[in-house]
Amino acid sequence: MSVTLSGISHVVVAGAHCDDIAIGCGATLLALRAANPELVVSAFILTGGGTPREAEERAAVEAFAPGAAVTVGDLPDARTPAYWLAAKESLATFKKSLAMPADLVLGPHADDAHQDHRLLAELLVTEFRAQPLWGYEILKYESDLPRVDTYVPVSAEIAHTKSALIEAHYPSQNGHPWFDEEAFLALLRVRGAQCNTRYAEGFVVAKTVIVIGDMS
Repeated sequence: MSVTLSGISHVVVAGAHCDDIAIGCGATLLALRAANPELVVSAFILTGGGTPREAEERAAVEAFAPGAAVTVGDLPDARTPAYWLAAKESLATFKKSLAMPADLVLGPHADDAHQDHRLLAELLVTEFRAQPLWGYEILKYESDLPRVDTYVPVSAEIAHTKSALIEAHYPSQNGHPWFDEEAFLALLRVRGAQCNTRYAEGFVVAKTVIVIGDMS
């Protein structure tokens, strides 16, 4: 069964690290902007501020969603659970800074093996309680790919654009064995096969509220 997503004017994308957003939901972001060029995108990243990775992230988000507002925090990578209060306050400040409510929030899923991802997933639920929250997946060394229940089919052009933009904008990550076009496209292809299309991104969605007709 498939449904058409409409009425989305503002999307919040969140990542624990610079490159999480592009890897986890870059194709979905490209598809959303292609469908609605006026879409407002606000990006929040928990770590990387003040390092060379911040410049990579800002350039990458601009490539995926031109004109997006980007906030990059400076918490220490791989140790964010020890900074829970600072992470919570940083996300809360980001939310308060938004000029309009988000219609959709994309962030890491709650069972991700990386502690920074899990922390951000936990905090997103507490800050964005009224918005649909989709948990993206990140292919990496850990064997933690989730059983996804929501799929966003994308065109071959978008799939290849996602991969090309990631490789072009994150040269600091090229040494990782999982960081290449073949790996990115492989996961897109697997999720595509699972929803009867060529390429797709998968998400874990904990709660869905369906409104039918006028509720007034």
